[in-house]
Amino acid sequence: MKLIVLDGYCLNPGDLSWDALREIVDVEVHDRTAAADILPRIGNAELVMTNKTPLDAATQAASPNLKYIGVLATGYNIVDVASAEQKGIVVSNIPTYGTASVAQHAFALLLELCHHVGAHSEAVRNNEWTTNPDWCFWKTPLMELAGKTMGVVGFGRIGRQTAKIADAMGMKVLANDTYQGNAPGYEGFRWASIDEVLAESDVISLHCPLTADNKHIINAERLRRMKPGAFLLNTSRGPLINDQDLADALNAGVIAGAGLDVLSVEPPVNGNPLFSAKNCIVTPHIAWATKEARSRLMDIAVSNVKAFLAGAPQNVVS
Repeated sequence: MKLIVLDGYCLNPGDLSWDALREIVDVEVHDRTAAADILPRIGNAELVMTNKTPLDAATQAASPNLKYIGVLATGYNIVDVASAEQKGIVVSNIPTYGTASVAQHAFALLLELCHHVGAHSEAVRNNEWTTNPDWCFWKTPLMELAGKTMGVVGFGRIGRQTAKIADAMGMKVLANDTYQGNAPGYEGFRWASIDEVLAESDVISLHCPLTADNKHIINAERLRRMKPGAFLLNTSRGPLINDQDLADALNAGVIAGAGLDVLSVEPPVNGNPLFSAKNCIVTPHIAWATKEARSRLMDIAVSNVKAFLAGAPQNVVS
């Protein structure tokens, strides 16, 4: 059987191997695929893997041999799943590979907001310490997290891992989710409404999937409910936040700062208002991209294909 990887570069820029897939199917890997090249590259292939290259209903209809779509990510909105189900095409995703890495990145953003390590390191390199009249200096307010409250919106695997780190750092944890599973045994932990999370948290970290109901869940009105000294983190989905509303809130001092790994449009358009907003850190959707997490993703992707070929598909979303 023929398997086409439409956009494999972000998963494997050269530090991993496709050999495990090549042992079970005939594999053709493309780093990236432009819209005009999607159908020619799929051709008569039975299996396709995609990360962010869209596979809509028209593409599926024009690919008569297509039997399996493997999404190389957790989110699968780039595939018309309803169409695939109608056509009998199996769609699988990779649900659990990045839990530790994404939670770690959320705290990388938070700790940078607390200490501005990069700015202080640059100041030292620019001889500001050498020429300083005092034995130390700081250019921004510094924040200790112990005793502060972390509000986690979306308490799945990544949200729970983020809360675990927060607890280890001496933070209290509030959690908001439509499904309330077993509560962790952290001292002071409690479930809270979204309004309670906004009003009471010193840090709010978003870890919920994007749905029709929560697009722009963070908007001007909700930002005004947050503490003026609060930080907002988003390592989940960009459209959870209204970019312009957040930029306005940061510039007006409504909240103290934001750390974002995702934006509403990716790659972002030139002139996104968050690029010039005060105390806003933006990284290019890299929370998932540690080598360890990508290795797990690759292993699960191979396992998904093996399961499909064995007639027992796993991680099926359709």
